[in-house]
Amino acid sequence: MSGYATARVYSDRDSMLPRGLVRGMLGLVCAVLALVTFARVTDRPLESVPPVSPVIAEARLILESDAASGAVAVSDMDGAPVADLSPEEGGFVAGVHRVILRERIRHRVSLDSPVVLQSFVNGRMAITDPATGWRADLMGFGADNANAFARLLAYSQKGNQPRWEY
Repeated sequence: MSGYATARVYSDRDSMLPRGLVRGMLGLVCAVLALVTFARVTDRPLESVPPVSPVIAEARLILESDAASGAVAVSDMDGAPVADLSPEEGGFVAGVHRVILRERIRHRVSLDSPVVLQSFVNGRMAITDPATGWRADLMGFGADNANAFARLLAYSQKGNQPRWEY
């Protein structure tokens, strides 16, 4: 024994993915791209959309949030306060407001126009920004988050209410 440790030489083949797997992934990507292209070119209607249902309650609300803290002030079209949410209370509402602001900046429209909050017969809720056409089905974010907007809608329907309470 010479005292030298023998070293194993690794080749690139030891760390490579199998060719069949790479070709399969490439084929899958190409197939998805072809399907999406076909759907767009033929104007195929959307299939995975929330079910259509009549509106049972609607409110036009103005959201104002403090980006640094996450607090949100909600008022109706007349400027009457609907809710004054602390950062702990208004986290999801502030998050939705940031998305709306980003869309408004992207579309170069006024940042302080109202949003439309709607409740439907089937129990779903949606928030829409008429200035940009942006819309979100609030049920997709979970029951607790949709409930935050449901309370805003309830407070706006009843008129002047005391401060938001959990």
